[in-house]
Amino acid sequence: MSHTTYNKMWAEAQEALNGLLQREIEDKSLKPQKDRITVFQTLATFYIKYVQIFCNLETVYDQIVHPQKRLVIRQVLEGVMGRILELKNEMVELENSEFHYFDDILQDLKLSPEHIEIPIPRYFIKEKLKVLREREKILAQILINSGLQDIKPKKFVKPLPLEEVIRVIQISERARQGRLRATFMKQIYLEEKRERQARLQGVKGPNLDAAALRIQKVWRGFTQWKKTVKMREEEMIFLGMNPPPQFQRISASVARAQNVETKRCEVQGWHETEYKKALVSIKTQLREIEGPDIKESLQDQIRQWFIECRHITGKFPDYPNEEEGGSTAIFSQKTPDQVAAELAAKEEEAAVKKKTKEKGKKEKKKKKGKGKGKGKEKKGKTDTEEEAGWKMAPSNFLPIMEEGNNRYKDIWQNRDERWNFPQEYDPELIKEEKRKEVEEEIRVQVDELMRQELKNLKLAVDREKDKKRKKGKKGGKKKKKKGKKKKKKEKDLTPDRTIDSLYKELVEEGLLIKSKTVKLSDYVGEYSYLGTTLRQVDIEPMPSLTDVRQLIALYGILPLGSQAVHEKAPLVKALLLAGPTGVGKKMLVHALCTETGANLFNLSASNIAGKYPGKSGLQMMLHMVFKVAKQLQPSVIWIGDAEKTFYKKVPKSEKEMEPKRLKKNLPKILKSLKAEDRVLVVGTTQRPFDADLRPFCKVYKKILLIPRPDYASRFVLWKHIILQNGGAVTKSLNISCLAKVSDGFTQGHIVYAVQTILSERRLRQMTNKPLTAAEFLSSLARQDPVYKEEEETYKVWYAKTPLGKARARALLDGEEVGKGKGKGKGKDKGEKKRGKKGKKKKK
Repeated sequence: MSHTTYNKMWAEAQEALNGLLQREIEDKSLKPQKDRITVFQTLATFYIKYVQIFCNLETVYDQIVHPQKRLVIRQVLEGVMGRILELKNEMVELENSEFHYFDDILQDLKLSPEHIEIPIPRYFIKEKLKVLREREKILAQILINSGLQDIKPKKFVKPLPLEEVIRVIQISERARQGRLRATFMKQIYLEEKRERQARLQGVKGPNLDAAALRIQKVWRGFTQWKKTVKMREEEMIFLGMNPPPQFQRISASVARAQNVETKRCEVQGWHETEYKKALVSIKTQLREIEGPDIKESLQDQIRQWFIECRHITGKFPDYPNEEEGGSTAIFSQKTPDQVAAELAAKEEEAAVKKKTKEKGKKEKKKKKGKGKGKGKEKKGKTDTEEEAGWKMAPSNFLPIMEEGNNRYKDIWQNRDERWNFPQEYDPELIKEEKRKEVEEEIRVQVDELMRQELKNLKLAVDREKDKKRKKGKKGGKKKKKKGKKKKKKEKDLTPDRTIDSLYKELVEEGLLIKSKTVKLSDYVGEYSYLGTTLRQVDIEPMPSLTDVRQLIALYGILPLGSQAVHEKAPLVKALLLAGPTGVGKKMLVHALCTETGANLFNLSASNIAGKYPGKSGLQMMLHMVFKVAKQLQPSVIWIGDAEKTFYKKVPKSEKEMEPKRLKKNLPKILKSLKAEDRVLVVGTTQRPFDADLRPFCKVYKKILLIPRPDYASRFVLWKHIILQNGGAVTKSLNISCLAKVSDGFTQGHIVYAVQTILSERRLRQMTNKPLTAAEFLSSLARQDPVYKEEEETYKVWYAKTPLGKARARALLDGEEVGKGKGKGKGKDKGEKKRGKKGKKKKK
């Protein structure tokens, strides 16, 4: 696509964003809403629209070549990502559930579930591709040197002598001829046998006319069958039920578009380097050409200010400190009268504050005896809060989006770019930006000169000595003391060691591992289309695999990929993936690392066993892991079999392994993680019910229950996995039947079944012997499925978690409200009478 198409796409996205921002500002002024359904619908519509804008902005940012446009798009893109996470958090708090269903809203907006699929920004990997490749090389080298990685030797084929080659060919050719002769002789023998039997039975020879008629019947039936099959196929393609024959092939136009995209990325890189060079060169030019003029004008303005202040107040003013802003405080478009008035107002404020403090102390003494009254007031407040209803929480990302939107309107919306066809940097915009920086640098120099000049003037004219402000110094000291009390620096157990040496040690110990290259899109599944209908009937639906994939993108990939989003979005420090075996928990952990370029640390109980023994050893290990994780962020710390760390009772077989080593230290370390640290702790568990629930849920505040795949997901999975392993999906392969039969089996079971059947020999036979559903059943039958009882145990366990309890409570409250409405006015009257009786008793 061309520059104009992407510019139009950007303009449309900005228009949609502008409309949403206006709606958000309007909704702030509205009264709080009480109806939960309407609240959820407003949140969901905002969420869906922001996701659509996010998709458009992501493609635009990836393909637009202009470096200055990309800066504005990046700012808005990060704001939109953060706002999506905030809205998701609002929906979770409202519904007390991690999974939400938008079937009815999508239907109203005439959108498909693919439109709310959260895209993973490509710049997460593109911008640090060189760093990631270097890190991969270092990791591979360390693994080879330590002998942890097996180097696969290349298979060298020995050349055979000519005589031996001829002999091998002769043997195979003679064998082929022997097989052909054997089949030919068998046919002769069978014909002779038939003739012999015919002679013995005395049967007459076949009638030629009857034989010809029979052949005609068979041939005509066969040709007609072929025609009907072809007609049916054409009809199904016309109706859109079957894909056309060219559907699997990559068309020339698609291939050309892919080439253009790669070329655009190359051009993007060139323009970026040119822009960075221009920033330096233009700044130096401005300093050389415009610098002296700026210096003179600043000095003249400051001198004029000196004269005006002396004329009004009768003495020269005090020059503002660097902390106060220096000469910027003078250039804030204020007259000397206004400056004098401000100083007087500040003095008055200080006097008022002293009086209020004294009054406050007196009031506290009076309020000590009024404890009971306060309790009643608090109750009243809670009632009013409940009556108030729901209101949108304040956002950290709305100002960022508004700023980006305003920048777009001011600079790019109506900008004439006919001169800039190759979409290179705009030098005028750079000059505007750098002129401010040059002014700021010169201002600091001018401030030093003018302070000295003012000092000389005071000595010459007023004969005053520059008084030092004692109060300011005292205040400064106090502030420093407070700061010292608040900040408690962590002890660095490895101050003398470099990050490279720590990295190497962790790799050698097997705590830092290489992640598998798996994309999140490889976690295949289908959307749940009956979610809202089931919830309306008070049935909690099991989440689909697409819902799980989206939550991994929201809670893991987006915050880890962007520093700006991680710092201001709702913080997720730890994530738990719970579900039966083969559901794809480890795959999701590896996908997190590949999509964000994160380091993968393995702190599983089985992996830690015997490493760094004792308390001091454990502290050192955790310190090293988290130090490297913070320095080389983003990082994912994976704890496999997470329930073992929080065992209710450790089994005898696992006592030597010490699985509960991390139980005390893990919550402390999670507390020490700040918003700036892009580190995510991910736990995976098959048996979460074996863990002590309270400490387990304190560590893992976000719990995702991954279910076994439903029919729709299994249908997609069978197709995807067969094609991935080199198989071909034909009419003889009934995938619907396979999906139905494999109910209860997980993704892991399906992968195993496909890989066992699709051997090299079977793949060679594919053209003559297409795949059938019956072939996969034997390998499926050898595996144990996930039974409904097991699934129920997971559901029961999840209902005991804080979010599960809150969900159950909310459902009960909803039922009680429904019953209350059904009873009608009689109940209200009874309540009123009871209220009156209560009042009389109180009197």
